[in-house]
Amino acid sequence: MTDILLKRAYSEPASSDGYRILVDRLWPRGQSKEKMQLDLWAKSVTPSPELRKAWHHDPDRFDEFAEYYRQELNQNPAVDEFLEELAKHPTVTFVYGAKDEHVNHAVILRKYLLDQLSHS
Repeated sequence: MTDILLKRAYSEPASSDGYRILVDRLWPRGQSKEKMQLDLWAKSVTPSPELRKAWHHDPDRFDEFAEYYRQELNQNPAVDEFLEELAKHPTVTFVYGAKDEHVNHAVILRKYLLDQLSHS
């Protein structure tokens, strides 16, 4: 079973992070490839630009955003391939740029994928 961790893009990478995946559609401002030490940039499983802009990181609309994002993931053919990649690594860290560590799409993506992995 793959362990999926979450870490802000502005936090220092650590050896305990395992396989590091940027799960943002946009590159985090002010960060370099070298500094972030990423193994993969998974734009294909991030919220659509339309959904991201409609939500605009409004904590009051997080539950609504989560529902729409899960619907997008259910219809996204890239999810199966992404799950196969995750299964190759015992520890994966999703790297994201959002300021709020609890109200962001990476939290939703992590839970969604862990649910998928536990049912496979």
